[in-house]
Amino acid sequence: MPRCETISSLFQDPHGTLPPHIMAFLPNSQFFEGRSVMIVKTVAGRLTVIIFLLSLLMTLSAMAQNSQPAAKNDSAQPIAVPAAKEIPAAAASSQPSPGSDTAAKNDETTLRIAYLIQQQAIPAALSNLDEVVRDGGLPGAQLAIEDNNTTGQFTHQHYRLDPVTVPVDGDLVAAFQSLIAQGYREFITHIPASQLIQLAQLPEAQNLLLLDIATRDDSLRNQSCRNNMLHLLPSRAMRADALAQYMLKKRWKKWFLIIGPSEADRLYGEAIKRAVKRYGLKLVGEKKWTHTYDARRTAQSDVPVFTQVDDYDLLVVADEEGLFGEYLDYRSWLPRPVAGTQGLVPTAWHRTHEQWGAVQLQNRFRKQFGRWMNEEDYAAWLAVRALGEAATRSKSVDPEVLHDYITGDQFGIAGFKGKKLSFRSWNGQLRQPLLLAAPRSLVAVAPLDEF
Repeated sequence: MPRCETISSLFQDPHGTLPPHIMAFLPNSQFFEGRSVMIVKTVAGRLTVIIFLLSLLMTLSAMAQNSQPAAKNDSAQPIAVPAAKEIPAAAASSQPSPGSDTAAKNDETTLRIAYLIQQQAIPAALSNLDEVVRDGGLPGAQLAIEDNNTTGQFTHQHYRLDPVTVPVDGDLVAAFQSLIAQGYREFITHIPASQLIQLAQLPEAQNLLLLDIATRDDSLRNQSCRNNMLHLLPSRAMRADALAQYMLKKRWKKWFLIIGPSEADRLYGEAIKRAVKRYGLKLVGEKKWTHTYDARRTAQSDVPVFTQVDDYDLLVVADEEGLFGEYLDYRSWLPRPVAGTQGLVPTAWHRTHEQWGAVQLQNRFRKQFGRWMNEEDYAAWLAVRALGEAATRSKSVDPEVLHDYITGDQFGIAGFKGKKLSFRSWNGQLRQPLLLAAPRSLVAVAPLDEF
């Protein structure tokens, strides 16, 4: 049956005439009654044409709309560019293609920081309970990079950390010069004092910025000071002063000093003797530890005999490697407290520190790295944060601009110690409060109010 007849049949009754309710709308029902079928067929045909045209227009419109999103999605897909070199996971970031405008812009707003460390022989632990930390410092720097890049989202700056580890017998100078040739200008150094001086005095290092997170030597802050070095850890003199202030407040003025066999122990002992003289204390005895490190014999027989001297208020120990200092507590001839490198310890950071929001940093670090933040981790965190703060405030990543700003009077960085931390312009030492901490409690924070 033709389509027009099918449609017209919908309007007819079974007898072939239009229904009454349709005829009622016609002006002359008698005239149109005989031609009703013809009229309906004509109207139905025209409706068919109209419906066909509308369907065609809708199809064309849908095809046009579907073609536009496809072009947009194709243009939004990222283009895979092969990396020129392997980038450490801590410094992973999208690299622009060389020579492009984006690359030039990112070079101007990206601060690349090299983390330079040379592996050292780890001494035997005094106890199996001691946690052996083989990556001290680096996790703190990685955490600070995340903090810097969070701020950088608003300042249109980006920070990258590239760790470089030199083996124990590797050529540190060659590795350092290679990084300079690659364009690095800011370095975080985790190396001994003698090697740090060797790098700092190289001709190509004079316009660089070396942030030292490992040394405590007073000589680096005095006669061996270099303009291109900044020191994040407290010096031995600062530690001894903090201890002397607290003991003077407690009126524990008579000290007995025990110094270990290493050069670092000797330097710590010199700092203690300097503080004793500076604060008007009294050194009633001084001995150098020369005994073996057999725990059973040392603890039960050697320590009581070794500590028999004139009466004293405080036993001060200089044992930076931790070879014997833990044996002294509760085993001395006189019942006296122990302080120095063991016992009550002056330090930049300690796991017992929770004041001024420090618990937030402690928890973030432990959640991400599975251990407590130590002193070197904190120093590395401060070093990276100092660079980020200077870059944000000065709106520059140039090392000379950053150095001038960091050592200037306007610089200050929050370090979870109740006050802004800043660097001394004459020796690059970070000014900071020191924590006086026992193994499981924070005892005091120096400088004390009286000083």
